[in-house]
This record gives sequence, C-alpha cells and structure tokens, in this order.
Amino acid sequence: MIADFLLKHNCKAIVIACNSISSVAFDEVKKHVGKKAIVINVIDPVVNFVCDETSSKHVGIIGTKATVRSDVYPKKIVAKSKKVTVTSLATPLLAPMIEEGFFNNKISKTIINDYLSRTKLKKIDSLILGCTHYPLIRPEIEQYYKGRITIFDSASIVAQHVKDVLENKNLLNPQKAKKHLFYISDYTASFEQSTKIFFKGKIKLEQKNLWK
Repeated sequence: MIADFLLKHNCKAIVIACNSISSVAFDEVKKHVGKKAIVINVIDPVVNFVCDETSSKHVGIIGTKATVRSDVYPKKIVAKSKKVTVTSLATPLLAPMIEEGFFNNKISKTIINDYLSRTKLKKIDSLILGCTHYPLIRPEIEQYYKGRITIFDSASIVAQHVKDVLENKNLLNPQKAKKHLFYISDYTASFEQSTKIFFKGKIKLEQKNLWK
C-alpha cells in the first residue's frame, strides 16, 4: 500500500529506507512495482561498497533482530568476497532508544559501549551500521572506537547510489526541488523532533492513514 501511495504521486524511485524491511520485503516490493518506478534497498549498495571499494577483512554488523536474523549481510558479502569474514550482532535497544531521543547522553553511551564491547565484535576491522537510525549515533560509535576501525553507514552510501542510478537512467533532476513533501503513516512527537536534526529546522509532516 505504501508503494501504491508513492506511485500515485508519480515518484520515479522508491528507496526502502529500512534495513529490516529491505532484508525481508525488497523482492516483493520490486515485483509489485514492476517497471513503474526504480526500487532501491539500503543493503545492496552498502555490500557493494564494502566489497568493491574497501580492503576490509573482518566486517562487523550491528542491526535490529530482524535484520541480523535474516542473515542478509553475511550472505551477500561472502557471495561477493570469500576473503571477508562477517560477524553480526543484534542491538535491539538502539533503534527505540534513538526514536525516543536518547542519544548523545549518558544513557546512550552506556548502551552503545555495552554492545560494542561484546566479544563477538572484538576482532573486526570495520563496522556496518545496519539500521538507518544508527547514523544519529555514529559520533558516539566513533568515540568508542577512536579511529581503530572503519565505520560504514548506509546514509551517504545509498544517497550516492541513488544519484548514480538516476544519472545513468537520465532521470536526475539537476535543479533543486522547489517543494518538499513529507508524508508519514504514523505521527509521534519524538519523530518530529528527530527530523530537525536532519533538516536543521522544523518541517511540515502530513500524516496519511494508508490502511483505511
């Protein structure tokens, strides 16, 4: 239903901006949309970047239980590069913590440091932030590692990938958009507060109940 809503607004590309949904529903969404729009997930661009553009040998992944349980990152990374070892760790407290505005404080530091100090991640030389919430806590993760490992988050990697795809298909608009529309299926005050971090000011959110 979300894809149908976006298609009604004549979108040319749909980015599934969630690792959990990308891991379990990408093929289904792509099949449903067909040739009506480009469908991009947030996993493949990161996997390709890590395997093709870096020299990582032992990659760590942190994400939601659903993403880690799907085993999608290890399968895709090993399929592209047999020389890379992959270790995954579910970090279920991080996403709700961020959604409730708990980052850059003592609470978030304690939880993040507890996860990153787990034995599973001891020998990694790089870390994939396998949740689109996690760029908000990247400074705290960097503070923990103090430059000892390379950190990858999907935000910049996927943004560049979307640009490249649109350019290759001659669909990239060279001009800045005159108007931005922000539709949400559910509203929370904490989510609205989080948008200010990304957009440096208040934006207008329009709630749409897609299930009526």
